[in-house]
Amino acid sequence: MPESENSILALAAGEVAATTWRGEFVENRHRVHVAITDAAGRLLYRSGDAHRVTLVRSAAKPAQALAVLETTEPPEFGFDDGDLALLCASHSAEPIHLARAGALLVRLGLQESDLRCGAHPSLNDFVNRTWIRCDVVPGPLSSNCSGKHIGMLAAARALTGSVADYHQPEHLLQHRIRHTLAELVCCPVEQIGWAIDGCNLPTPALPLYRLAHLYAGLAAAADRAEGPRAATLPLRTHRLARLYRAIAQHPTLIAGTGRFCTALVTAFDGALIGKVGADGCYAVGIRASAVTHLAVAAGGALGIAVKVEDGAGAVVPSIVCEVLRQLALPVPAALASFCAPEMHNTVGLLVGRLELSLRLHRAD
Repeated sequence: MPESENSILALAAGEVAATTWRGEFVENRHRVHVAITDAAGRLLYRSGDAHRVTLVRSAAKPAQALAVLETTEPPEFGFDDGDLALLCASHSAEPIHLARAGALLVRLGLQESDLRCGAHPSLNDFVNRTWIRCDVVPGPLSSNCSGKHIGMLAAARALTGSVADYHQPEHLLQHRIRHTLAELVCCPVEQIGWAIDGCNLPTPALPLYRLAHLYAGLAAAADRAEGPRAATLPLRTHRLARLYRAIAQHPTLIAGTGRFCTALVTAFDGALIGKVGADGCYAVGIRASAVTHLAVAAGGALGIAVKVEDGAGAVVPSIVCEVLRQLALPVPAALASFCAPEMHNTVGLLVGRLELSLRLHRAD
């Protein structure tokens, strides 16, 4: 096979960006795709295939939340910023999450039985152990996506007068979500694919760089909403800025204790937001005020999208931290355990390590 074809295949497969070692033996090699864009969607840097069609899973939640907000005029169901954070969350069903979700249901006149997401174990081990000790059987409200579902229930009722079938791909609300996402990433709606997510809602499949574009747009909206011309901005820009602010100001609500999203947003104190998607997907929006050398060159906010080819979510935090480091954005010491996690066995013995080899390349 000609060398050029070999290169194309290697690019499509992704570059080996992380290797796990157990003792002196390679246990796993992880190929990774990274896309970095500005708020106009211009691809600036990449690693692997920035055009890889990717199921972005829960990383799509801010776009879905925007569609919910746009089903009504302000005050938008009375949602405060904490509520919006929960709409964008992949939460751990800790008491703070369940209390917020339960209060939202009551305020909106909804029932847990209206939710069309299933139950699953908490993403927090302590919560799971507590449930077992107390013989708790989790219900749909405990789903990490319950906030998104509650928002969609409210929007579906506003659109149709009913909450029935809000989760079905042919529902009017899901039609609006498809068009909202397409507009945000400047992509023809028919070029975005859809599958069914773990929480029973449609989830989009789109080129990775378009996910980066979505998050750069969120960060840019936050910048513009605090600028001198804020009063003249479109309502959509203000709503995107609200969603950014909600995530930035409520990091515990978007994930939970010990979770990377919460730690990342907390450590950067509003300069960026990050959101996990299942199976090795992650997205970051960086405000221009964070000022990296790349942000200056790009002239504003940045978006980062990451996909680990084998779906290994465990290596995602280290990859994200390494991308930030290569963008000359100092990674706070509070994230050290995520940047270089130690591998211990069940008796606490250090048995392995993670080695990073990610390299960002200028987009052609």
